[in-house]
Amino acid sequence: MTERVDKRLLKLLPVERWPTREEAARARWFSPVRIGPIEARDRTWVPAMVPWRATDDGLVTDNVVDWYRRFAVGKPGVIVVEATGIRDVPSGPLLRAGHDRYVEGLARVARAVHEASGGATRVFVQLIDFLAIKRRPVRDKFLERFLVIDDALRARLGMDGAEEVIRRHLVSMTDDALARCLAPRDVESMMRGYRERVTDVDLPHVRELPQVLPRLFADAAARVRAAGFDGVELHYAHAYTMSSFLSRLNTRADGYGGDLAGRARLPLEVFAAVRARVGADWVVGARFLGDDVVEGGSRNEDACFFGQAFARAGMDFLSVSKGGRFEDAKQPKVGEAAYPYTGPSGYECMPTVHIGGSGPFSRNVPLAAAVRSGVRAVGCQTPVVTAGGIATFEQAESILAAEQADIVASARQALADPDWLEKVRAGQGETVRRCLFTNYCEALDQAHKEVTCQRWDREALASVPDAQRSKDGKRRLVAP
Repeated sequence: MTERVDKRLLKLLPVERWPTREEAARARWFSPVRIGPIEARDRTWVPAMVPWRATDDGLVTDNVVDWYRRFAVGKPGVIVVEATGIRDVPSGPLLRAGHDRYVEGLARVARAVHEASGGATRVFVQLIDFLAIKRRPVRDKFLERFLVIDDALRARLGMDGAEEVIRRHLVSMTDDALARCLAPRDVESMMRGYRERVTDVDLPHVRELPQVLPRLFADAAARVRAAGFDGVELHYAHAYTMSSFLSRLNTRADGYGGDLAGRARLPLEVFAAVRARVGADWVVGARFLGDDVVEGGSRNEDACFFGQAFARAGMDFLSVSKGGRFEDAKQPKVGEAAYPYTGPSGYECMPTVHIGGSGPFSRNVPLAAAVRSGVRAVGCQTPVVTAGGIATFEQAESILAAEQADIVASARQALADPDWLEKVRAGQGETVRRCLFTNYCEALDQAHKEVTCQRWDREALASVPDAQRSKDGKRRLVAP
């Protein structure tokens, strides 16, 4: 009988052969690397992934601990814990470090990683800040309740009557007519949901971000250190506050926008505040974009400038990502919020086998290579981390041999098989459960459901009745 071939696997990067145990032992990828004041066992790295397992109050749960413990069993050099909020504000089931009450739960995660890896894995926490974003409203409800009726709108409508009359008139208009008379931001709020920008300096809390954020990041980092972690990764990437300060789209005129130096100013001040709080004997690095991808956004030359500035300032590592912006995200459904990984920049952030061109494998490595070259050109040896469609030993070794990066990270492959690094080290690469790069996991993230992998969701589920399951009971919460 002919063995059935999974056609999905045929789309993956072919592996002629995996290394033997002896070859793996000599590999660059499995050699130590200095990260500021510490040494990591090797140059393998599991980047931050949000698994949606925290409580709605941002507290660590048993499922959160189990998630990170499972990765630690595979003994990567570094694990970065998911984006963790620096504010003590409602943000759904995302971890937080915005108050001392979070320290105890975070300490459970740090202990679990260190214990499960036998001390082989270093663990950092990714610290994030984000501005307000609202769900897309019902059109008429927005016009009847939320739209601000100001003098400018009255003038464009040619109406000076009671507000109730104007609102009834707006409801009766077509979408095309509304687009011609409403301000662009109002049209966006109606059709996509309200979203704050770092350039909204008319809002006091946005204008004051440069005075507020350094302390908030520093306080959060101090809590992470108290919880027993080995360091923090400042989240300066994708659709969030700090990345928005770095972007060319940041046109603030208060010294915190405009030219390269202005856009880098707050990220450098945040780093300086964190470093002053936690000291030089603890790791502080950053993840930032090698390319915004979106129209008018930053490009790789901007990232090279930022990389040099961060390295000179004393950051302990630089992790380079790509895209994942709100500006080109798909229009959300009514009642849902925009998701920054649904447009072209999002596809480049997490490329799939359907992306075309050269495909998803190592697609974003050249961005990190350019940043690393720029950092070395100014005399800094800061290690640079690359990621994006990396799922084989040969990919990682080639990247390191070509000096395109110092550390090679893999998120989705580690999710598919948390043991894959140990399998490769043992000369058993042919047993690796390979990621299909279809972004099944990302779709769950978009829906704010517990993130799992299609390769192990139903594997042996019926025969393991006590397996931890998702809320709908259909998916396993821990890899087999």
